[in-house]
Amino acid sequence: MQVTDIGAREDGKIWHRKSVSSKYGILATVIRNASARQTKTVRFLQVAFDTTGESVLAGDHHGNIYVFDISRNRFKLVQKTGQACTALAFNLRRTTEFLVALADYSIKCFDKDTRQLVSWMRGHEGAISSLSVHSSGNYVISTSSDTAQLWNLDTFQRKRKLNVRQSVGIQKVFFLPHSNTILSCFSDDSIFAWESETLFCKYQLPVPQDGPRIHYRTFAATQDGKTLAAAGRSNLVHLWCLDSRQLLRVIQMPPKVKTVRFVDFLPDSFDGGSNQVLGVLSQDGIMRFINIQSCKQLFEIGSHEDAITMSTICPKGHHIVAVMDSGALRIYDVRSLTPEISKPPQPLLKHVTKGKNGEGSFLKMKVYTGTSQRPVKTSGRRIQSKVLQSAVSTMDDKENDLPNGLNKKRLQALLRAFGEYPAKYRMFIWRSLLHLPENHAAFSSLTDKGLHSAYMCLQERYPIKSHKLQRGLQRVLSALAHWAAVFGETDYLPLLAFPFVKLFQNNPLICFEVVATIIVNWCQHWFEYFPNPPLNVLSLAENVLAHHDKELLQHFVACGVTSQLYAWPLLETLFSEVLMREEWLKLFDNVFSNHPSFLLMTVVAYVTCCRAPLLLCTDKKDFEYFFHHRNSLDIGAMLKEAYRLMDSTPVDIHPSSALSDFEALTQGQYPIFNKYPTFIVEYQSQERERIRQEEVEYLRERQEVQELHAEAVRQQAEFEAWYKQQELLLQGEEQRRRILQEEESKLAQQRARLAAMKRELKVKELNLLDCSRRRFLKHQQDQRRIQLKRLDDEIQRKMVLRDQETAAAVQDIEVRQMELDAQRQLFEQQLAKEQARVSQTVRAEVDTRRRKAEIEDSTFQNLIQTDADISQKNKKMLEDSLAEVGQMEVDTDWQAEVIKRLEKAEERQEKQRDRLVNLSKQTRDKEEEVVQLMLEVEGKQWDDVVAKQAKMEEERRATATVNAQWRSLISQETEETEKHHGKLQKCLKDPLTESRQTLLTKYHQKEKRLRSPCSSRGLLRKTQSEATSISLINQSEDSSGFSLDRGRGELDTKEKELMQEIRELRTKLAARAKATDFISRSTSSHLRDRAQQTLSCLGRNKEDD
Repeated sequence: MQVTDIGAREDGKIWHRKSVSSKYGILATVIRNASARQTKTVRFLQVAFDTTGESVLAGDHHGNIYVFDISRNRFKLVQKTGQACTALAFNLRRTTEFLVALADYSIKCFDKDTRQLVSWMRGHEGAISSLSVHSSGNYVISTSSDTAQLWNLDTFQRKRKLNVRQSVGIQKVFFLPHSNTILSCFSDDSIFAWESETLFCKYQLPVPQDGPRIHYRTFAATQDGKTLAAAGRSNLVHLWCLDSRQLLRVIQMPPKVKTVRFVDFLPDSFDGGSNQVLGVLSQDGIMRFINIQSCKQLFEIGSHEDAITMSTICPKGHHIVAVMDSGALRIYDVRSLTPEISKPPQPLLKHVTKGKNGEGSFLKMKVYTGTSQRPVKTSGRRIQSKVLQSAVSTMDDKENDLPNGLNKKRLQALLRAFGEYPAKYRMFIWRSLLHLPENHAAFSSLTDKGLHSAYMCLQERYPIKSHKLQRGLQRVLSALAHWAAVFGETDYLPLLAFPFVKLFQNNPLICFEVVATIIVNWCQHWFEYFPNPPLNVLSLAENVLAHHDKELLQHFVACGVTSQLYAWPLLETLFSEVLMREEWLKLFDNVFSNHPSFLLMTVVAYVTCCRAPLLLCTDKKDFEYFFHHRNSLDIGAMLKEAYRLMDSTPVDIHPSSALSDFEALTQGQYPIFNKYPTFIVEYQSQERERIRQEEVEYLRERQEVQELHAEAVRQQAEFEAWYKQQELLLQGEEQRRRILQEEESKLAQQRARLAAMKRELKVKELNLLDCSRRRFLKHQQDQRRIQLKRLDDEIQRKMVLRDQETAAAVQDIEVRQMELDAQRQLFEQQLAKEQARVSQTVRAEVDTRRRKAEIEDSTFQNLIQTDADISQKNKKMLEDSLAEVGQMEVDTDWQAEVIKRLEKAEERQEKQRDRLVNLSKQTRDKEEEVVQLMLEVEGKQWDDVVAKQAKMEEERRATATVNAQWRSLISQETEETEKHHGKLQKCLKDPLTESRQTLLTKYHQKEKRLRSPCSSRGLLRKTQSEATSISLINQSEDSSGFSLDRGRGELDTKEKELMQEIRELRTKLAARAKATDFISRSTSSHLRDRAQQTLSCLGRNKEDD
C-alpha cells in the first residue's frame, strides 16, 4: 500500500508506482502533513467526484481544495479558502467550476483552472450539510438543518427557499438522478416528492408504522430514480419503490451494525441504471457492499483499526474514495475488489460470440469504449509527454517559470504585441507574475489586530463615498501598519494603496499581498530618508532625465522645479491621479512584467512625453497642478518611450544597477520589512502617541470644561426660567383674581336671573297643579256620579229580581204544599214497599262493601309486596319512572286544570250561596212546620228504621276505623247551621223525637264523611249513602220543605268540605311527588278517581240546586 504525503506541494503525482493490492483493493493513500518538521496531519473533510468519474475534489480543514485526477495520476491545489468546508459539488454544467460550502454558512463557486472566485452565495443561518446538483448542472440545492434553498447556477441567484418548523428538522433535500423530481426528507421520517419546475408536491411516501422507528439520516437513489434507500439509527435499511410509492424491502444488517451513517449505490455499466449493489457505512467504520436482491454481502472496505468516516463512489463504479478516521484519503479500485462486478452479464457475451468475426470485434470495441479504458491510457501518455517538456524548459530557464503553468517570456511577447493583457485574465496573470503566496493564516493574524490607531480617522483625511471602499482601505492599511511600523507613519500610503483596494475590493488578501509586493520590489529605498521623500530614488530618475533631455531639466532648474515636484507626485500615487482606469491598468501590465526599475523609467517617459506643455509653464503652481491632474497623453507612446529608455540608458546611470531584482513574498509568513530609519519611525510613533495622549487629555479637559460650561448655562437657564416662571405666576395670579371677580359678578347676575326664572316656573307649576287638581276632582265627581247611578240601577234591578223571586218562591211553595198533601196520602202505602226495598238495598250494599274491603285489603298486601319488590329492583323502577315522568307531567297538568275548574266552581258556589241565604231564611220558618208534620207521620215505623240504622252504624263504624286518619280533617258546621239545629232541638222536646234527631245528625255526619274525597271507601259508598238518604227522606211524613232545606245545608257543608279537600290535595300532591314510581302511579290514579267523583258530586249538586 502506497502512502503519498502531499505536504505543502501544490501539484504532483498521486502514486509513483501503480500497484493495487488484490486483497484490499487500495490504489493509494493520500495524507497531508502541516510541514516537514511536524507530523501533525491535516485532516481531509469532504470529497466529491465529477461527472466523468476520473477526477475527485477533496477539501481539508485548513480550507485547501485539491483535485485528484485518478486517470492521469496527478493532483493539484486549486484553491485556498481559509476555512473548513462542509460540503462539495463537482458536477456542474461548466466542468471547470466547483462549489464549496464553507463553515461561515456561505457557498462559493471557484474555477479550478483560473483559481478565480466566480460567485459567492449567502442565505443560510446554519451549517450546510449537503449540495445536490441537478443532472443538467444548472441548479443546486443546499441543505441545512433549518432550511433548504434552490439556486440558479447561471445567475447564482436564489430561486426558492424551503422553511420548516423548529420541531421538524430537515435531514436532506436532493435531486433524483436524471429527473426533475426533488426529494425532501425530514427528521420525522416523512419523505415528500416535488416537481423542480413548479415545486408542486407530487406525492408523499407513507411513514412506516410497523416495528421500531428508524430515524432516517442517510438516503441514496439509483441512477434510474426508481428505488430509494433510507437508513438511520438502526441496523435496518428500507428500500422504497418510487413508482408504486410502497416499501419494497427491508434489509437487516448484521448484529454488529447498530446505526448506519451513509448509504450509496454502486453503479454498474450493465444494469441500465437499476443499481443492485448498495454500500452501507455503519458506526464501526466498515462499509459493506450488499446485493439488494439476494441480500448477500459482496465485499467490504475499512476496518475497526482504520475506520472510514465518509466516502463517495465514482459515477461509473470504478473507484471509491473514502475519508479515513485518521484524516487520510484512500482510493479503492472496485474492479480489484470484485472482478465479477465489472464483467458483463453472461447471456450478452454468448450472444456476441455467436455473431460474425467483424461484428464481434466491433461489439467488443464498443464494450471496451463503454468502459473508457482506452481513452484513459491515451490521455495519460499525452499528459505525461507534456509534463516532461515543461520540466526540460524549467531546467533551461527557471526565472521565466510562473505558477499555474505560465511563462514570463511568452507573456512579455504577448504584451509587446498587444500592449496589454486580456481583461478577463488580467488578475490571474498579475497574481502569477507577482508570485502571491496567499498566506491566509498570516493575513488573518494581521487583520485580527484590528484597525491601526494611525488610520482610525482615515475618513477625515480621505473621505470616500463608498463605505465598503472606506472599510477595505482601512483594513489593508492597518494590516500594512501592523506588518511594519513605518507604514503607520507614511502619509502617502493611502494614495499608493487606494487603486489596488478599489481593484481587489472583494479579496482583501490579494490586495494586501499586491501592495506589499509593490512596496518590497518597486518601492526599494523609498524609506531610507523617511519621513522625507526618497531623494536617492528621485536622483536616479533625474539622472536619466538629464541624460535623455537636458533642455527640459534645465527648464525645471530655471523654474526652481525639483524632482520632488515633477517625479514624486507620480510615484507616491503610482500614476493614479494622472491616468484613467484603462490607461493605469495597461501601465501596470507592463510594470509587473518588467524589472522594478521600469517604474522610474515610466516617470521619465511621462515627463518627456509632456515636455511641450511643461516648457510653456514657468510658475510652480502650474507645475503642481500639472502633476496632480489628468492630462492628454497617449499611453502607448509613453510605454514605447519607457521601453526605449530602458534599452538606451547607460548602465552606470541605469536604475537597475541600484535596484535589486524582483523578490516574491515568502510562503507561510511575510518577510520582515526594516529598510527605514527605525529611530525616526519610533520617535515619530512616540511623538504621535504623546501627541495623541495630549490630545486625549486636552479633549478630556475640554469635555470637562464644556460640561461645566453647559452645567453653568443650564443652571443659569434654570434660574432665568424660575424667575420668569415666578413672574408669570404673579401675572397669572393677578389675572386669575380679575377673572374671579368678573366671574363672581357674572355668577351673581346669573343667580338673579335664575331666581326670577325659578319663581316664574314655580308659578307656572302651581297653576298647572291647580288645573290638574280641578280636573281630577271633576273626574272623581263624574266617576262617583256614574257609580251612584250604576248602584241605583243595580238596586232597582235587584228589587225587581227579588220581587220576581219572591213571587216564584210563593208559587213554588204553594205547588209544593199541594204535592206534599198528595204525597202524604200515598206515603203510608209506599212506606212498606220502600222499607222492604231499602232493607234489600242495604243488605246488598253491605255485601258489596265487604267484598270491596277484602279486595282493598288484598290490594294493600299486593302493594306492600310490590314495594318490597321495588326496593330490590331499583334500577328497573328508575328506568320505568323515566318513562312515566311524562305521564306524571300530563296528570299534573290535568290536576291543575281540575283545580282551576274547582276554583271556578267555588266562585260559582259563592254566588249561589249568597242567593240561597235569602231563600233559606224564608224557608226555615216553614221547616219547623215540616218537621212537626214528619214527626207525626213517622209513628210506629220509625222504631224499626232506628234499629236498622243502628245496625248499619255499627257496620259503618268498623269500616270507618280504616279511614280514621281522614276524620280529623273534616271541618265543623257553620254557626248558622248549628244555630239552626239548636232551634230544631228545642222544637223536639219528647225523648223519642230527641233520639230520632240525634240519629239523624249522626247519619248526616256519616254521610258527609263517606262523601269526603279524602276517603276512597267513602267515595265508593257515596251512591249507597245517597240512596239511603233518599229512602230516609221518603220515610218521613213531612214533604218537600224539609228535603229542600236539608239539601241546602248539605250543599253548604259539601262546599266547605270540598274547599278543604282541595287545599289538602294541593299539599299532598307536592309531598307525594317525591315518592316512588309505584306510589306516584297509585296516587295519580287515586287523584283522578277522586277528582272525577268530586266533579260528579258538583254536577249532582248543581242538578239538585
